[in-house]
Amino acid sequence: MKKINVIILTLILFIAGILPVFAKIEKTKNNADYRLEYLNLNWWGKYNDPILTDYITTAYKNNQDLKVATLNVKQSEQIVKEVFAAQLPNFGFQGDVSRDMPSSIIKFGGVIIPNYSQTNYSLPIAMSYEADIWGENYLKTKSMKKELDMVKQNERATYISLTSEVAAQYFNLLKLDKLIKDQNELIKIQTKVVEMTEAKYKSGLCPVTDIMTEKQILADLCETLHSYMGSQLIVSRQMIVLTGHKEMDVDTIPRADYSKLVLLNLPDGINAEAIKYRPDFNKTEIYIQKIGIDVKAARRDFLPKFKLYGDIGFNAYKLTNVFGHNTFMSSIGVLPSWDIFTGGAKMAHFRFEKFEYQKAQQIYEKTILTSVQEVNNMLGIAQINEMNYKESHKRLELESDKYGLSNQKYTIGAKSELENFKAKEAFLLAEKADVSNKIALAVSVLDIYKSIGGKDFTTINNNL
Repeated sequence: MKKINVIILTLILFIAGILPVFAKIEKTKNNADYRLEYLNLNWWGKYNDPILTDYITTAYKNNQDLKVATLNVKQSEQIVKEVFAAQLPNFGFQGDVSRDMPSSIIKFGGVIIPNYSQTNYSLPIAMSYEADIWGENYLKTKSMKKELDMVKQNERATYISLTSEVAAQYFNLLKLDKLIKDQNELIKIQTKVVEMTEAKYKSGLCPVTDIMTEKQILADLCETLHSYMGSQLIVSRQMIVLTGHKEMDVDTIPRADYSKLVLLNLPDGINAEAIKYRPDFNKTEIYIQKIGIDVKAARRDFLPKFKLYGDIGFNAYKLTNVFGHNTFMSSIGVLPSWDIFTGGAKMAHFRFEKFEYQKAQQIYEKTILTSVQEVNNMLGIAQINEMNYKESHKRLELESDKYGLSNQKYTIGAKSELENFKAKEAFLLAEKADVSNKIALAVSVLDIYKSIGGKDFTTINNNL
């Protein structure tokens, strides 16, 4: 009997030790390396702006949305481990102390025991394990790993969107700095124009309506300046939120000069295969794979299941003799089960998963179409903004030349100071339009970057 107990104990310990080895879960990268890849610092380095790069890395460290996305991944990793536990045996202590109270007569077959009473102490360790013969539990774990991969794609999408938003707001801040500077210059000029017009009116050289017109222009310029300053305040606060930099002040946010902003060259076209880098495209691909696994698991749920169980421990009728040499107990067995009739529940679940697979295929096809459309739309918008910027820059160069000629004429007395002021105003207005078009182009470049999954569009065609 002792020999059988030793064999059972050895078998249970063998199952406990060997199964985790065969069903070892793959370790997920638990470091920040792959998240640093999401930042794509090589791409941001193309702008040759250390302040912008610093904002990207600061957002990586502090932004709450990125932290939530990372926590979602960590939660999913724990869910994978939770599902994986079904592939391993369960062990538990199930101690029991019972007392049969005295009764008048207790019968054990033909033996009669009057006033029977007994205390029983049972201290077993129970083991149970569902033998995954058909691989159903393995498939469920594999399906949950695909779910984890989908959550990682969500995390990557958050990184791409967040870093692009930081850059866009940074560019807008540079634009507003330049517009406010030019607007203040316009107001100074217009203030002098109003003073000169008033002097002309006092000399009888112009009607009062001219003064009213010039004052109205000045009021409009001041109103526009206030609008710029309000927008600058909003963008500054947005930068603080995006970077999670609580100690940053809206009045002292670091940024480079507008003139140092680098514009990247646009490609003539982007290969449609570039959509394979998009997180939403990858997510739909993974989802099809996951549902395919779920269909297989649902099909195998129809098959019988086999559960191994066993107990080892001690059983005694006296507390002082619990660990005696003759109190050791053990048992082991196999419990087969097969759901012959479940009211159609399993068949309904199987069909549900098949319909879900068909739906996932349709979602995949739609994602391809919408992704290609978005890439082409973003590229088209950027190309239009590039043409607008080039035209506005030509106009700025013309106004610059005209203002230079005006200065020369003013120097030799061939032009009045008022006329020279008007020429400078025209130049500043052209410069404002040029600034707006340049930043619109820079932001549309970021939209292309997002539309192809955070990849460098200047070299992406070479990698396909």
